[in-house]
Amino acid sequence: MSGLRDYAAARRELPLALDPTASGYDEVVAEDGAPRDAWRRLLAGYEPDLVDLPRVNAEIERMLSDDGVVYAPPGQRQRRWRLDPVPLVIEAAEWADLEKGLAQRAELLNVIVSDLYTDRTILSRGLLPPEVVFAHRGFVRSLARPGQEDLAPVTLAAADLSRDETGEWLVTADRVQAPSGIGFAMENRRVLSRVLPRLHREAAVHRLTPFFQTLRSAILQAAPDGVESPHAVVLSPGPMSETVYDQASIAASMGFPLVEAADLTVSSGCLWLRSLDGLQRVDVVVRRVDAAWSDPLELRGDSRLGVPGLSEAVRRGNVRIVNSLGAGVAENPGLMPFLPSLCEELLGEPLRLSSARTYWGGAPGGRDVLIDRIDELRMTSLDGRGVPSSAEDLRHRIETEPWRWVGQESRRASSMPALEGDRLTPHTVRWRTFTMRHGASYRPMAGGLVTARSTVGEQQVSKDVWIVKQDPADPDQGLSELMSVTALRTPPTLPPRARGDMYWMGRYIVRIEDTLRLWLLCHTLALDFHHRPGSPGGAALAVLRTTLRGLVSIPDTASETDDLRAALSDADRPGSVSQSVEQLTLLAQSLRDQVSPDLFRVTGALARALGSSRERTSDTYRGEDAETMLTGALALNGVSENMVRDAAWRLHELGRSIERASQLTHLLEPTLGRRRGPEVDREVLDAVLQVSESAVTHRRRYRGYVRVANVVDLLVLDAGNPRSLRFCVERMQQHLTALPASSGSTRPERLVDDLLALLSDADLAYLVVIEGEYRPRLRELLLTVQSQLRSLSEAVENVHLASGPWQRPIELPLVIEP
Repeated sequence: MSGLRDYAAARRELPLALDPTASGYDEVVAEDGAPRDAWRRLLAGYEPDLVDLPRVNAEIERMLSDDGVVYAPPGQRQRRWRLDPVPLVIEAAEWADLEKGLAQRAELLNVIVSDLYTDRTILSRGLLPPEVVFAHRGFVRSLARPGQEDLAPVTLAAADLSRDETGEWLVTADRVQAPSGIGFAMENRRVLSRVLPRLHREAAVHRLTPFFQTLRSAILQAAPDGVESPHAVVLSPGPMSETVYDQASIAASMGFPLVEAADLTVSSGCLWLRSLDGLQRVDVVVRRVDAAWSDPLELRGDSRLGVPGLSEAVRRGNVRIVNSLGAGVAENPGLMPFLPSLCEELLGEPLRLSSARTYWGGAPGGRDVLIDRIDELRMTSLDGRGVPSSAEDLRHRIETEPWRWVGQESRRASSMPALEGDRLTPHTVRWRTFTMRHGASYRPMAGGLVTARSTVGEQQVSKDVWIVKQDPADPDQGLSELMSVTALRTPPTLPPRARGDMYWMGRYIVRIEDTLRLWLLCHTLALDFHHRPGSPGGAALAVLRTTLRGLVSIPDTASETDDLRAALSDADRPGSVSQSVEQLTLLAQSLRDQVSPDLFRVTGALARALGSSRERTSDTYRGEDAETMLTGALALNGVSENMVRDAAWRLHELGRSIERASQLTHLLEPTLGRRRGPEVDREVLDAVLQVSESAVTHRRRYRGYVRVANVVDLLVLDAGNPRSLRFCVERMQQHLTALPASSGSTRPERLVDDLLALLSDADLAYLVVIEGEYRPRLRELLLTVQSQLRSLSEAVENVHLASGPWQRPIELPLVIEP
């Protein structure tokens, strides 16, 4: 326990004044410097797991990178998720009390939300001042339905906890609008249990999987009455959301499609999902879009994140929202001072889990408290207008409209060790808990998500939460059985957004591989012939560099070193390996609910090799990084092979075939369309066969004798060579024919038929005829195919990837030109 001893010694030496939010309570080390009981038992005999924490931390970072776990703080770019190797450990006895308090709090908030949107007896009985409710931006008046009782508007609730100096947990905020973080909590547990396997196993920690399984069942049970096989979706704001990973993780773990507003439509009072097979009825929406943005027809008219008419579908009882539209009123900090009395009146029992001390300006004496302690309290505006930076301006607003303001005491949070550099330092901790409605009651997750902030620096990391069982034989999460849901085999749903992403993912996978093959060959030739530009190899290198520059949009004036570096590492260069890897990573994030986790391990390895290549000063080592990336690109083909042969796979393979054909024509036209002399042509032909992965096939078929006619036959007209143009076009035809929207006469099918006819009518002897320095018929054929492929890609997007009409904000006038 030397690491903890060092931490305990440093903890005693650090003045708490370094961080005004840090209390004297430490989660790991007691006042006498010894480990607390929970940690003493964990560390007894298992110190080796925590001896080399820097190594453990490096493994954590690698696994999170492989899984593509990202987070985007508001207003900032995406960054890698960070997880500390030291978990927050909670003993069974302490959890037993917290569990009851969290369940009671969720039940209380559920009753409050249900009442405020129906009969409002809380207001009529004077239990809550109307100003507290109606001034809060989370209350949506248009959704009130007097006389139509909703018994479970809150299916999933979250609460942010902080421990004060006495060791008592207090709620600093309730999260019921669209609670986030549950997917991050699951990932933290998966990673930490793998890097600290012995410690996790011997700790007898509650597993999280049963909670997720039961939550899935609870969401499906929330469907409208009479629905036997409910269809649920997760509604996301889109790939730029700060918690896009969290949303995709929930969708993937529960088997629900991850959708955006454009994937959904309301018709005949029902909500429908657009799919390749037509419209599919949606019964439950797991909402990750704030209520105000969920329906531009009735709520915020400038929203493009919501579905027009969703509120009406909810009112008719044809779809249920988890959590219900308007549940955000329970996040109102102005409710906190009234929760103890509301709990007594509505549930008939005292509030078990207290809130941080909160003052509402509209209460008797409330305005004076806010003004007198304006520098001490954390002020919040109920209407969401923000807090003025000027204390004088804030004081004026509180004096004129006190009911709009709430102040909460900034309690000093407890602290615990977290790894900073190569040593443990104190970090303040705040714990987000999650509670779901299970049957007719609420069950908290035995775990959660901790945010830890350094008391002496800027570091902020997440932590896992380990709830230790009273008895190792106790059921995980206290759930001995799951709610029953009939297992029905249903066809997978592919939203319009996912169709396009799947298609482009196929294209980028092939683009990365083919560009890397060409880059590596240029790199190898450059090492051999850089100082011999007049040799046949040097001339071939010049031809291939010109080809690479054309693919990656590099100007002809670039030097050899510059164009190779840009083609590999310049993320702003269209067609570069770096740009393609970044786009593939973004697509994978968007498709997390549709693809294998193996995809993220490969893209993570690609990104690491790419990052390494940017830091290289030696061309030799840069080539090694490119070899590593090519290995990863080949592994991506294996991921594709394991996909179910459904419409998603068809679109993915269609994208691969179109991209391979496009890459091939851009390779062949500048290399084979011109004659350069026997020796140079031989070098160029050998290079083309290597880049197109057909050298072995050519040697077997033609005994190693390289001629232009043989290469054209193999790479353009041979229907049996997977790397040939003819093979790619035939695959396009097969996949297009199998797509649901195809009829035999759609524009994409007609274009592919024209391409196939063009290649079938081509005469090999005619194609290789030389006129002057060029082979004009071959060049004409390849340029025609390039043009047809561009038209085909546009036609595919219009016919098979269209996601419905673009949403126009209804405040803006629609001007129709005469």
